[in-house]
Amino acid sequence: MSLFYRLSALLLFCSATTFSTQLSAQVFDPTTGCVIDVNGDCIPNTLLTAVPFLKIAPDARSGAMGDAGLATSADANSMHFNASKLAFADQDFSLSATYTPWLRELGLTDVYLAYLSGYKKLSEFEAVGVSLKFFSLGDIQFRDINGNPTGNGRPREFELAAGYTRKLTDNFSAALSAKYIYSNLASGQAVQGIDITTANAFAADISLTYQRELNNDNEFTFGAALSNLGSKISYTNSADVKDFLPGNIGIGGAYKMNFDEYNSLTVTLDINKLLVPTPVPFRLIEEDDAGNRTEIANPRFDTDGNGIGDYREKALFSGILGSFTDAEGGLGEELKELTMSFGVEYWYNDQFAVRTGYYFENQLKGDRQYLTLGLGLKYNVASINLSYLIPTTSRRSPLDNTIRFSFIFDSSVFQTR
Repeated sequence: MSLFYRLSALLLFCSATTFSTQLSAQVFDPTTGCVIDVNGDCIPNTLLTAVPFLKIAPDARSGAMGDAGLATSADANSMHFNASKLAFADQDFSLSATYTPWLRELGLTDVYLAYLSGYKKLSEFEAVGVSLKFFSLGDIQFRDINGNPTGNGRPREFELAAGYTRKLTDNFSAALSAKYIYSNLASGQAVQGIDITTANAFAADISLTYQRELNNDNEFTFGAALSNLGSKISYTNSADVKDFLPGNIGIGGAYKMNFDEYNSLTVTLDINKLLVPTPVPFRLIEEDDAGNRTEIANPRFDTDGNGIGDYREKALFSGILGSFTDAEGGLGEELKELTMSFGVEYWYNDQFAVRTGYYFENQLKGDRQYLTLGLGLKYNVASINLSYLIPTTSRRSPLDNTIRFSFIFDSSVFQTR
């Protein structure tokens, strides 16, 4: 995981033939319900997308709560998770800036994620929001297949988004966001005679929020979002197939307990699933009535015989709709593709916050599992949030033991006292 982002300038330029060759080593065993290695042990069958930086939780508050954010209270960073929350925002105007160091444990100082976001309430019922997510992969020296230098580059990606939200009732809101996505990983270079270009895409988010104050002064919030629904992407002009954006469906709930005027506690849970095709193994194990097991070509891998996996050739909407039922392992494998974010946030006097959370991803679908911790401090017109990630598996994360921080300024900074 940690090396991927540093080396993605090379890994994302594989041709469709290369992907097919890699998948030829994958064998699905119906008995175990998973892809197996030569020893018969289950190995990961991870979902593949381009521009994975779109899925990174960009702010320190959600980063301290296990990357949960679909149903938490609205703030300037809501554009990433659920723009419809902005209709319930307390402030008239707010801005946020977040800096996230990347791969610090590898000694890299020029790889980072920056996030700028904000919103403006247009009225009691509607609001607009904007955000810019910028990912720098630092300085890279490119080399050819023989190890000879071919030049230097500064790979970088960004997402520019704008959204509009409106309350449809006192307790319910909806939002629509539009995005432009830019990814320049190795423009001007060539791989096996194929020129690498800058990739561009457009996408949209649709989100909903239901928020209700209960009779005991506690609050319940439900949030749902379809994110990164957009055109497929390619890094070459001659690509046989293009890659999916990390389209996602997420639902979340939060329950806020107001103990008194000074103390409150919020518990939240998000469940997410990528809306992209599951990789289909090239081969599978067939067992006859006598119990004899034979490895055969998977007839679902390449039905048109062009050497490219059918799941990579799917159109946008067929890929999205089919993502719920296309796993070779059936419902059991589909459920493994769910990720869960659990978070807790305690506030004292709306000035000091303590947060913790846990992120879970199945070991056969990426195996990202980590505990998160964080603090928040609000004074007058400004807030600062800090988060820290502690891995709980041997799978390394780019944010292992890294502190990231966000600054938020609300509308009162512009008010005359």
